[in-house]
Amino acid sequence: MEPIVLIPGLMCDARLFNPQIAALSKHHALHLAPITGFNSMEGIAANILKFAPEKFAIAGLSMGGILAMEIMAQAPERVSCLCLMSTNPKAENQKVHAWRDAQVAKALAGNLEAVMRDEMKPNYLTDGPKRGQILDLVLDMALGLGSTVFQEQSEALKYRSDQQETLKKVTVPSLILCGEDDALCPIHRHELMHQLIPNSELVVIAGAGHLPTLEQPDITTSTLIKWLER
Repeated sequence: MEPIVLIPGLMCDARLFNPQIAALSKHHALHLAPITGFNSMEGIAANILKFAPEKFAIAGLSMGGILAMEIMAQAPERVSCLCLMSTNPKAENQKVHAWRDAQVAKALAGNLEAVMRDEMKPNYLTDGPKRGQILDLVLDMALGLGSTVFQEQSEALKYRSDQQETLKKVTVPSLILCGEDDALCPIHRHELMHQLIPNSELVVIAGAGHLPTLEQPDITTSTLIKWLER
């Protein structure tokens, strides 16, 4: 079985994929890619490639999906299949820049927890019985990474490239997956990626927002297994 590179989203670590790791590790070698130490998508992607297997499947969520697209731009010959979850192929709108800069300033001033708790993480999830538990986990991941990583990742997102032309060139089996209630990366963004990638599959998961790996872990995992068995 081919190895899988999993790439988490903004201020998340491997725990974003905990339910999937438990299932996929039975049959696949897993490479959990860190997205720290660089302040550009190009730099983070190059570092992931430096330590990744020679050939691999790749699955990224949110910022991780943007990095997966950057990896497809840098080294498409190394990717055997592609999964993009809760993500966006477009460059960041300049209207978002001032908002992002203000968040970074607050985080560097010692208010990272408030930024994550009040401004970001509550917008990630749909309503559900595990909402509070998941919010606690994502806050713990963010605080563990810290304000410097938040600054680096925010800069990488701010100046990311538009990847629509990259997606038009994708020839490997591709899965586009999103939560039905994703307010950050709405369904229409995923429909766009589905249209751009020839022969891709689009799966919309009910009862999930921006983090379907945690909100609806069973259906997300089964969908990923089917994608890997293509």
